[in-house]
Amino acid sequence: MANDQMMAQMSTKPGFIAALDQSGGSTPGALRLYGIPDSEYKGDDAKMFELVHEMRVRIFTAPAFKGDKVIATILFERTMDSEAKGKPVPAYLWEDRGVVPIVKVDKGLEAEKDGVSVMKPMPDLDKLLARAVKLGVFGTKMRSVINLASKTGIAAIARQQFEFGEQIARHGLTPILEPEISIKSPDKAGAERILLDELTKGLDALPAGRKVMLKLTLPEVPDFYQPLIKDKRVVRVVALSGGYTRDDACERLAKNHGMIASFSRALAEGLKRSMSDAEFDKELTDSIDEIYEASTVKA
Repeated sequence: MANDQMMAQMSTKPGFIAALDQSGGSTPGALRLYGIPDSEYKGDDAKMFELVHEMRVRIFTAPAFKGDKVIATILFERTMDSEAKGKPVPAYLWEDRGVVPIVKVDKGLEAEKDGVSVMKPMPDLDKLLARAVKLGVFGTKMRSVINLASKTGIAAIARQQFEFGEQIARHGLTPILEPEISIKSPDKAGAERILLDELTKGLDALPAGRKVMLKLTLPEVPDFYQPLIKDKRVVRVVALSGGYTRDDACERLAKNHGMIASFSRALAEGLKRSMSDAEFDKELTDSIDEIYEASTVKA
């Protein structure tokens, strides 16, 4: 079964996850970095998403974007529902590129409260999950944000992540829980200690046989998340770049054994719409090679 092959790839194959799931809030910034000014779509959301879809398709149809180094990619919902080279995007990625498709399911963040921002409600989640299953998607990703080392706030974040994770798992999909700690947090290391404790509690409460993935901010202390990496209930622990430059993110990642990248902005850094295909492919190849090395060859 394709899902078994995908699980084997996600569990053990060397490589990293490409995060191409920018949504409404982060899309303008991604387009600016790609060389497309806001004036080109002037508040027209449909045009904005058309432009970012073109950017994403250019990335995952490039020669270097293959399962030998990019083991999976996280898609925005609209990208999952779109096509590449005449095929549904998830089918193209898996069948033509050997890349496992994952979909971002959260609908953004609530206002900060108690030092954290939990996810907004997802009333249509079951419908999205049913569609993802039909399209051959392996798993999901959902992000919440921790700004302060607040024990009650971080406990609320972890609880919500595991609750939605269980809803997702009931559809046969593997959830990626992403409780991001802001790299600007005044006590980032303190927040990491609380989060490790709360994630461990959540794992201990999982039904027998249930597995999740975790997407975490690169920690202040190298190898801090080793207990999670070694936990049999965790398919993989992946790192978000969180605003670090690619070089900085890769340097930090290389010190965390068993942790692989799931980078977005750091992956696309340096890519411009104005580039020729040859220039674009070389820049992307260099980016993939650097992130792959940091994910697999550890300092």
